[in-house]
Amino acid sequence: MEKASNSLLPIISHHSGVPIYFLTGKKYLYQTLFCALSLTKSCKETFQFILIDDGSFDQGLINQVKQQMPNVKLVLKNEIENNLELKLPTDEYPFLHQKRKIYPHIKKLTDIHTIDDNPVKLVLDSDMLFWNEPTKLIDWLKNPNGCLYMLDSEESYGYDKELMETLCGFTIPDLMNVGAFGVNSNSINWNNIENWAKSLEEKQGASYFLEQALSAMVVASQTKTILNAEEYIVNPEINTSDLNKDKLHHYVDLSKKYYFETAWKKFIK
Repeated sequence: MEKASNSLLPIISHHSGVPIYFLTGKKYLYQTLFCALSLTKSCKETFQFILIDDGSFDQGLINQVKQQMPNVKLVLKNEIENNLELKLPTDEYPFLHQKRKIYPHIKKLTDIHTIDDNPVKLVLDSDMLFWNEPTKLIDWLKNPNGCLYMLDSEESYGYDKELMETLCGFTIPDLMNVGAFGVNSNSINWNNIENWAKSLEEKQGASYFLEQALSAMVVASQTKTILNAEEYIVNPEINTSDLNKDKLHHYVDLSKKYYFETAWKKFIK
């Protein structure tokens, strides 16, 4: 799959297109390319692809991305660090800065939502493929209200919902999955994020799902657009999937086998 990604037809990014954000780098770019390609193939909409450096971009990767995604917007390490120093200075947010060093997932919040461009941002994970036009997702992007997210195949917050609700003061939504997560950056209170993250870890330890838990706490009080779990599927069971009807597959857990061995090949024929 990684080798095949180098030979994909150019994936055009349009300056006036609907903005789509990915956190990516050397390890994940090939998956990002297939996800973006599948999105462009699934619908007639044009997109502006915005790739956020996970810290691994070098000049070679920059050149590759610009060739494979003409007109792509890159937000690189220096710009990210300047944004963080401006909006999340280290002395005021020490816990978040420490987590960034050891827990890359937190960058989907800190590094993307401190970018001062589009206030509303839809962030996609790279390990996903679109199969048909994601109408509800695009409709939300064109007329965003509150937040948008997928439903998980099982609840994965890493922390007790009772604790999360005590900290944020609102009912935590069920089964939130941030593979596709849209929210207004201005709705994120960074003081809360710093304090919530620190409190969660102090009380119940570190978790791989911290970023997902924090995202659920951010949107707990917001209007929610929830993508239909029968069309936007997390951990799809391949023997029951209908690629003529399914909109999006997020390949986690056991479904990664099909993703790496078979699914991506359908986009190079």
